Amino acid sequence: MQNFTCKTRIITGDQALDALKTMGIRRLLLVTDPYFHTNGAAQRIGQLTGAEEMTVFSDVKPDPDVELVAQGTARLKEFEPDSVIALGGGSAMDCAKAMVHFSGRQVTFIAIPTTSGSGSEVTDFAVVTHGKVKHPLVDPALRPDVAILDRSLLTELPKSLIADTGFDVLCHAIEAYTATNCSAFTDALAKESFCIAYAHLPASYCGHTQVRGAIHEAATMAGLAFTQAGLGLCHAMSHALGGLFHLPHGRLNAILLPAVIGCNAHICGNKYAKLARTAGIAGAADTVAVRNLRSSLARLRRELNLPQTLKEAGVDPRQVWHHTPAIVSAVLADPCCKTNPLPVEDFMVRRILEEVTGRV
Repeated sequence: MQNFTCKTRIITGDQALDALKTMGIRRLLLVTDPYFHTNGAAQRIGQLTGAEEMTVFSDVKPDPDVELVAQGTARLKEFEPDSVIALGGGSAMDCAKAMVHFSGRQVTFIAIPTTSGSGSEVTDFAVVTHGKVKHPLVDPALRPDVAILDRSLLTELPKSLIADTGFDVLCHAIEAYTATNCSAFTDALAKESFCIAYAHLPASYCGHTQVRGAIHEAATMAGLAFTQAGLGLCHAMSHALGGLFHLPHGRLNAILLPAVIGCNAHICGNKYAKLARTAGIAGAADTVAVRNLRSSLARLRRELNLPQTLKEAGVDPRQVWHHTPAIVSAVLADPCCKTNPLPVEDFMVRRILEEVTGRV
């Protein structure tokens, strides 16, 4: 038996932010990072709601940790809002989700992503860092009530952010497509999101803003897919390495994804091949299509000026080998491993680390 649910109301298209005017918000807590607070975006969006009272929690930083979440939760409990808006990338949404979750309050939760990657605006996931380990929280209660996808927020994205978040979309789509809980519904969303992101990322990276709305929607489609189907080994390893070496999540996915595909192809090569052909990547035989999928992703990685190895990303290979036992342990404990198409074992993680680390 399979289930597919979508609690989140998704608002997209031109002037999507205007929907805030109709939501009857009275007491608003807006969660964001210092950039959107300083440039006035948080205030402008708050004013659109017509809220009688508003406060901003603008201390969000990349990879929010438990201390930051605790501070935000205390602010939320003190202010007692009827609505919470998360404005920003995946970190802002993860922080806001955790704040709402741990506060125990019933609020209308609205997610407004300003990057196209995490899909957090429609997922049951929030990632919180404790020590040097990223811990994915998974609970249907974490899913926002409303997601607003407004392309006007995407015009000034840095090129490096477009590359990092773009590979996160591709990874979400591929892992959802091959996850053990996939279904006809998640497959359709995953295939479409992968094809859109794969086709349009180079143009977006080069500054063609007209394609960014489509990638923004693709990121949300991938989020809908993976929150139902699950993820896999690439995300489990990205969480472990990101907590330890503090590299952007999407950048780690870009480094890891071709190697993970090679590992999982023993059991789901036919699905990888089908996805490759749908995206216009040739290969009559499945083995050829999978090989071409891996090489096409590596070529796209170079085109977006992303590192090919952890060493190119600034990680000393000796540190990887020193921490390998801890990395393997964190990966095997990560819930994303549960839906990897191939049961994850110690030797698989070590083999992928060898492939992606780079030489001393």
